[in-house]
Amino acid sequence: MEEKRKIILDAIKEKKGHQIVSIDLTEVENSICDFFIICHGESTTQVSAIAESMETKLKKEAHVRAHHVEGMQNSQWVLLDYFDILVHVFQEEYRSFYKLEELWADGKITRVTEKS
Repeated sequence: MEEKRKIILDAIKEKKGHQIVSIDLTEVENSICDFFIICHGESTTQVSAIAESMETKLKKEAHVRAHHVEGMQNSQWVLLDYFDILVHVFQEEYRSFYKLEELWADGKITRVTEKS
């Protein structure tokens, strides 16, 4: 799982995703996964580029495919489900509106530096 998480974070950084957050939910009772990774892009183009980069890198480097992907049609909020890790790639205004970090604040939140 840690290798997958690292590849996801690298893919986000590579496409210059903003305010990357990793939320460890392993100690949270009844959580739907082990980690949430959240970031945002400045446009639909950047949001889809981040999501596509993640999918490509995970297939190539870890031979892992997303179980489910939602939101690629409009790229306002793309969800990539890797069973143990859920990745949310937002446009900034949608991230501000939904505030997932606040909903899962009982997890261990780590802000990831955007520099490689």
